[in-house]
Amino acid sequence: MFLEYWGLLKEPFVNVPDPEFLFPSAKHEEALMRLMYVIQGRRGAAVLSGDIGCGKTLISRALVKELPSQRYDPALVTSPILPPEEFLREIVYQFEGDTPNSPKQKVDSLHAINDRMMANYKSGRDTIVIIDEAHLVMEDKAILEELRLLLNFQLNDRFLLTLILIGQPDLEEKIKKVPALDQRIAIKYRLRALTRKETSDYISFRTRKAGANRELFTTGAAREIYYLSEGIPRRINSICDLCLLVGFEEKAPVIDKTLVEAALAKGG
Repeated sequence: MFLEYWGLLKEPFVNVPDPEFLFPSAKHEEALMRLMYVIQGRRGAAVLSGDIGCGKTLISRALVKELPSQRYDPALVTSPILPPEEFLREIVYQFEGDTPNSPKQKVDSLHAINDRMMANYKSGRDTIVIIDEAHLVMEDKAILEELRLLLNFQLNDRFLLTLILIGQPDLEEKIKKVPALDQRIAIKYRLRALTRKETSDYISFRTRKAGANRELFTTGAAREIYYLSEGIPRRINSICDLCLLVGFEEKAPVIDKTLVEAALAKGG
């Protein structure tokens, strides 16, 4: 009934990293472009940082989706808080899944990763490792050493692996403290919050992507949501989702500033 009332085919503001809902702001487009530049140019490593909820994880999912499987072999690690041996094993798992020959020791994992890279190289594919929440990894010096060693897999004229590190703003500062890793970072990009206009466009984009054939939020509502969310997409989603629910309960024809205020009051 909720979706039918608003003329939607799916929920537009669920906080999950669905690439279909990646808003093509100039910031997000540039982030994707820079990461693709590093991958396509085999430039070693890149860092994407930004505040909590600004869309970094969503960009990582969109990036993987855009990589043609016949050309690239990506491993996406989303649980980096692991002992070094388990961390390497997780990378292997993301490549191969749980197989009878799954590595038991650190050296087994390194051999498996090396074999994967060489097999990809011989078949014309590039190996990509993406670490989400990488700022957490930087707390463990042992894992930092493993990341540095991964980038040592190279030929005379190219890297055999591209490493993408994604995390909160302090990620860049932590990397600077490890010169051997920092010097291998080809691109660093900080993802910023949306502007007021981008917030309005973001709300419109997601509702229309979900099936709406009209504007569900007024200009005043979008402006109020921008101030409340400070332009952070995850916060925008939470506020908008609550507004649609309250608007449905009250049978409102549209979400305006007054309803936004009422929804936030009800939502605590």
